[in-house]
Order: sequence, then structure tokens, then C-alpha cells
Amino acid sequence: MSTASASEWAEHARAVMDQAGHRKGGARNAIIDLLAEQPCALSAIEIEDHLRRSDRSASRASIYRILELLQDRGLVVRLDVGDASSRYELIDPGGEHHHHLLCESCGRLVPFDDAGLERSIDRVSRRMGFRTHGHEVVLRGDCVACQH
Repeated sequence: MSTASASEWAEHARAVMDQAGHRKGGARNAIIDLLAEQPCALSAIEIEDHLRRSDRSASRASIYRILELLQDRGLVVRLDVGDASSRYELIDPGGEHHHHLLCESCGRLVPFDDAGLERSIDRVSRRMGFRTHGHEVVLRGDCVACQH
């Protein structure tokens, strides 16, 4: 996400949380800022590690609580990628999104865009008479480094 889009998402997220009556807090703001800067999804543990390295630590319970609030308000999506933990990624208010390649050996998550895949998903939805509101695509395999 571009810097302008990242700051717009962060402002949007704060406004949504404020309008919902949630308390302002340093941990919430730190998590919103961190998610806005990320090109892809993070686990709660990765968020905890990032915050600790930047001297803005928060308890794991607080992180999960904030992530749940952000998810409940439609600001993040939880991705269950099968590595025994969930990862969280911001939802772009404009609908922009990407898909993921997951290395089942090292756990690396790589974002990708594919216009042809989007057209295929739209075609399948229309053919089946289904109104699709969203979708997740996770391709599983081994990254280049783990293939050797």
C-alpha cells in the first residue's frame, strides 16, 4: 500500500473505532500504524515482535483483543493459512486486495495480484448465479529457497 493510502487507512480505522466508542490507546494506535505500513498479513506474534522492537510493546492478549475489534468493524480480515495461527491484513476501503502464496516449509507469505484470476472469479460467480462479496486465494507450496 502506498504511503498516502496507508495513512488514509490508518485515519479511517481510527475514525471507525472512535465512532464505535472504543477507547483510544497507545497499543491500538501502534497496531493500526503497523498494519497500515505492511504489504501483507501479520500474525499476532509477528505484531507483538514488531511492537517490541520499536519500543511500543503490548501484551499478546491486548493485541488479540484489538485485532478482534478491528475485524468486527470490517477494518481487517483474518486469514487462516493453516500454520496453526491466523494472520491479519487490513481491508482497503476502496476494495483493493491481493492474494497469497504460502510456503508450507518456512511459512513465508507472499502477496500477489492477478487480473486474470479476478476475471475468472467473476466469471465463475456469474455462471453460478452467485453474488460474490469477497474471496481469499491462498496457493500453498514451497518457495524457491525451500525447494533446494
